[in-house]
Amino acid sequence: MINILGQVMLYVNNQDEAVKFWTEKVGFNVVSEHNNEGFRWIEIAPTNDAQTSIVLHNKELIAKMQPELNLSTPSLMFFAKDLDGLYKGLTDKQINVGELVTMPSGKVFNFADNEGNYFAVMEKK
Repeated sequence: MINILGQVMLYVNNQDEAVKFWTEKVGFNVVSEHNNEGFRWIEIAPTNDAQTSIVLHNKELIAKMQPELNLSTPSLMFFAKDLDGLYKGLTDKQINVGELVTMPSGKVFNFADNEGNYFAVMEKK
């Protein structure tokens, strides 16, 4: 039986720039980095003990290894306790953010990474 979502694979064009974006601008940590004969992947997460992490893979290499694989960006919803503070922080770092809106489920906005992939963040106290 599955009991937790462990990792989300995110296929990127430039792993180094993606790591820089997620760590320096969004505040994630590098949990681990592996390089196995040219096959490199970097695990990142909001905290080192997060239950779910994102693994950054080289999109071009994965496409060559497994051409049948769907390399589209997953639709991810992150949760934050201080959404207003996060919104301001990302805006101050000149990250492309969408409008902060209030929905029946709470406040939410989206933001784009350095490759133009969009992710959502919802306030969860």
